[in-house]
Amino acid sequence: MHYAAITERLAHTGGAKWLIHQRCRTLKAAGADIIELTIGEPDQPPDPRLFEVCHQSMLAGRTGYSNGRGEPALLDAIAARYSRRRPGVDAGNVLCFPGTQTALFATMMGLTGPGDGVLVGDPFYATYDGVITASGAHRVSVQLRAENGFRLTADDLEAAITPQSRVLLLNSPHNPTGAVLSAAELEKIGHVCARHDLWIVADEVYEELVFDGNYASPFDNPDLAERVVAVSSISKSHAAPGFRSGWAVGPHQFCDKLLPLAETMLFGNQPFIADMTAFALTSNLPTAARMRDSYQRRAALFADTLGQLKGVVPYPPQAGMFIIADVSGTGLGGEEFAWQLLEAGVAVMPGSSFGDNAGKLIRLSLTVPDEAVVEACARIAKFVDSI
Repeated sequence: MHYAAITERLAHTGGAKWLIHQRCRTLKAAGADIIELTIGEPDQPPDPRLFEVCHQSMLAGRTGYSNGRGEPALLDAIAARYSRRRPGVDAGNVLCFPGTQTALFATMMGLTGPGDGVLVGDPFYATYDGVITASGAHRVSVQLRAENGFRLTADDLEAAITPQSRVLLLNSPHNPTGAVLSAAELEKIGHVCARHDLWIVADEVYEELVFDGNYASPFDNPDLAERVVAVSSISKSHAAPGFRSGWAVGPHQFCDKLLPLAETMLFGNQPFIADMTAFALTSNLPTAARMRDSYQRRAALFADTLGQLKGVVPYPPQAGMFIIADVSGTGLGGEEFAWQLLEAGVAVMPGSSFGDNAGKLIRLSLTVPDEAVVEACARIAKFVDSI
């Protein structure tokens, strides 16, 4: 039977990157004692008020069809949020999607096609390969160097640009490294993108999880307003990944062009979830602040312990819910290290799941209680000593 080309393009971009996580879940279901440090799923529940708003919305009959752009109250809430960063943003600059992943997929489908190049810092989030190649575009890796704190530099970006380059997929705060780009660094990157007429798609899902200092975004620069699309959601900021509520914010023309695609994909998100999301974005909830404190504390625990192990070099994050470490000094690559560590009772992600330049790394999630972090550190130390 015949299948479309997209199925071949995506055949090797999905589940294989999560094999250790899947194996961990299987072993835990069978009763194994494994500390799971694989995925970024918040360990605290959403604020109870979100459940109440969602419940009351359903009881009020908000269970019908929506539209391809999004519910009016949510569009206004998102527009208000971004207009505080760059005046002039209105509902016409917004499209609602079920999560950041869908927003990224639609955005890439709308901006790229066969033969186009998408520049992305490497290491990168595991699903980026899929959202890039789905349209027929190809990834162009820009190495994120440890000596630069894994922050993308304008010079490295410039050197990677080709005549086929159309988009820079920018992630700050960064997954998996936790690096955060400064306003000065973003200004230089913006100049490069403007000079080469590149779109900037800014994945900002960890915006509210910056540990220290202010968050900066290319979206905030009015000189870049016609080439920046910011995507985000409440998954991380409000500990609500299962609700699948996200958005893309960009130029009016971008939103108008993508609207038929959004309508074709899903024709709107659920009104009762939109009501909950609007409440989340317009209320001063403590969820993000609590997560920032706990993730920063746990990152320090990991960094202090792993830094004392022979052959392991941790890189403390500036934001987010992960910490990475170079384990090549143990004589093992990240993939081999991660699989052997699983047998020792700790599940981490190998760096190979996050790009061509991450083979020496492992990624550890900070979304477990402090006592689990302490125990994981003890098991990792014992494992490293046994190598």
